[in-house]
Amino acid sequence: MDAASADENKSGLIRTPILENPVELPSKNINAKVIRATFPPHFKTPWHTHEGPGPRYVVRGKFEVTDNGTVKTYGTGEVFWETGAKMAVQNMSDETAELIIFELAPAH
Repeated sequence: MDAASADENKSGLIRTPILENPVELPSKNINAKVIRATFPPHFKTPWHTHEGPGPRYVVRGKFEVTDNGTVKTYGTGEVFWETGAKMAVQNMSDETAELIIFELAPAH
């Protein structure tokens, strides 16, 4: 057991990895962003790309994500990996939906 695990056991803190993905970045200088995206009911983004990959966390709602030709649905509390390839996202619910976007892109 490492020191961090021992401290967690004493304090009651529980850390559970929910997504892990290796990333090869083209630059040593990275601009990391955390973005809150709020989608109106049934809103669908146009096809688009991002400068870099990263995890996305669904705060509330239900999303259909088409990323690099693969279509998957994610709901509240789920995490998914966005590749940076051509994609679209749609809020599949009758309520406002929200994502937290963790974006890793080359620094400019």
